[in-house]
Amino acid sequence: MPELTRRYIVMAMATEAPFDAHDPEAPFVLKPWKDPAALRALETYRDHCYPELAEDLTTWIHTIASGAKVRGGIGARNEAHMASRAKARAAARPKAKAKAKPKKAVGKSSKRKGKRR
Repeated sequence: MPELTRRYIVMAMATEAPFDAHDPEAPFVLKPWKDPAALRALETYRDHCYPELAEDLTTWIHTIASGAKVRGGIGARNEAHMASRAKARAAARPKAKAKAKPKKAVGKSSKRKGKRR
């Protein structure tokens, strides 16, 4: 994966928040192996980046998807949340109605009435 090169060394720091919202140079770390929401974010990023990087990300995404499920604390919470949202969406979908058959006229002749002259 030539496009995916190591660019940063990221260390956990003692901060009040998981990221600094005011620092434009601060990285935000996602762990797609441990968090299904991070994997979805990586897929979205792949869909919007330049082709060579998208190829490498596709390879990485397939490797993650075909590997063993590993969940961290946040990943487990996100997985449960994503599952509950999927169930809610399925329950909210309107069910398909059966098509009604046309009713037949009872006791009336099917002949057309002619015009009076």
